[in-house]
Amino acid sequence: MTTTATQVTGGGGAEPAAVPGRGPSGPRRPGRGIRGSAWTPLAFLAPYLVLFTMFIVIPAFYGIWMSLHAWDFVMPAKPWVGLGNYSQLFDPASLQFEPFWNGMLATGTFTLWSVPLLIVAPLGLALLLHRNFPGRTFFRAVFFAPYVLGVAVIGLMWQYLLNGNFGLVNHLLGTDIQWTTTQPWAWIALVGVTVWWTLGFNAIIYLAGLGDIPQEQYEAASLDGASAWQKFWYVTLPGLRPVLIFIIITTTLASANMFGQSYLITDGGPTESTRTAIMVITATGFSQNRPGEAAAMSYILALFLAVVSVVNFWLMRDKDLAREEKLRRRASRNSEGTVR
Repeated sequence: MTTTATQVTGGGGAEPAAVPGRGPSGPRRPGRGIRGSAWTPLAFLAPYLVLFTMFIVIPAFYGIWMSLHAWDFVMPAKPWVGLGNYSQLFDPASLQFEPFWNGMLATGTFTLWSVPLLIVAPLGLALLLHRNFPGRTFFRAVFFAPYVLGVAVIGLMWQYLLNGNFGLVNHLLGTDIQWTTTQPWAWIALVGVTVWWTLGFNAIIYLAGLGDIPQEQYEAASLDGASAWQKFWYVTLPGLRPVLIFIIITTTLASANMFGQSYLITDGGPTESTRTAIMVITATGFSQNRPGEAAAMSYILALFLAVVSVVNFWLMRDKDLAREEKLRRRASRNSEGTVR
């Protein structure tokens, strides 16, 4: 005879009966014992990996191969030049030296002007939009709305608004400034348009980071008598460290690859002062039909950006956590040596 709680064994003892929903040692957790194939994650990743390989990995290696040749789209022969295309970029006597480094200077100028504004201004905006007030969702949408517009729309719109003869900006300000044909107004216009365009995106990223900071930390700081500035410095900024690293790196990379705003608003002027490195690379590769030299320029630019990204990541790292990890590893090595 069987029972619902126990069953008699041949040795006269009793053992727990099989109860639905229970394992041999207690309640069964949902999904316990269910094992999928090791290929399942790869199956989900396969579409992305295929596209990433086709449009990123293969073109990257193909570009390196092009940079090592005197490449021409129409000529069948593409002689091997080795590092010749790279060495010319560092030879003041070469034709590529001055345009490329002038473009790099323009890129650096734009990056130095725009990145600090695109880090600080969105943070201040996010702190305001993070407060509870009527219509905050509406204002979030308003500030983010320009980011959904394409660079062609932004460039053409501001080209007319900033026109020195009939532009609306001069009319509203009561000025007579040639925003797109004189310096430093051309840089002010490009930086201002870029900040207005991308401000909302960084603010939304900051808002996501602010939402992840536990409210208990602010309450504890208030109990300790911390001021608003002390809460920002000792609670908000440390809590936003991962977000800050992301925003600094992505904003720096985006600013260093600026092309559309300068091409459409100032056309690289005045006197090619706003002609960025990407504009020089594009003109060299397509207008002048020297894609091998353009590829070499692009990899020099990529190397600079990689160095800047590593430096930013190193400067923004959690120094206390890194110090603790270093001490832990040292203690682990010492304990291993003692055991031996």
